[in-house]
Amino acid sequence: MARNLARNVLGTALQVCSLSPVTGFTRSGCCETGPEDAGSHTVCCQVTDEFLAFSTSRGNDLSTPRAEYGFAGLKAGDRWCVCATRWLEASEAGFAPPVILEACHQKCLDIVSLADLKYHELR
Repeated sequence: MARNLARNVLGTALQVCSLSPVTGFTRSGCCETGPEDAGSHTVCCQVTDEFLAFSTSRGNDLSTPRAEYGFAGLKAGDRWCVCATRWLEASEAGFAPPVILEACHQKCLDIVSLADLKYHELR
């Protein structure tokens, strides 16, 4: 999906989530998605230590560097496009990291409510 056509949860143009580290399913820096993105990496969040530990406990270690993938590992404060279902799971468990609404792809609304996202909006 072309970035200039993609919309965020507010109905405006999708904004960049992070270029350092470079995130997104397509590694464009945006939480773009498409049919090949089975995980729907559509929620742009600023990860916290609590979320990173929660994600690891669910089998997705985002903190450990993986040189073979050019992945330096995330630390608290980094912005990252996460799977909508994982963000929802973390939210329900009390570990939801704050989100950047302008950078969350509208497709995440198929899984997460706008009210929940707004409640966790980064301020």
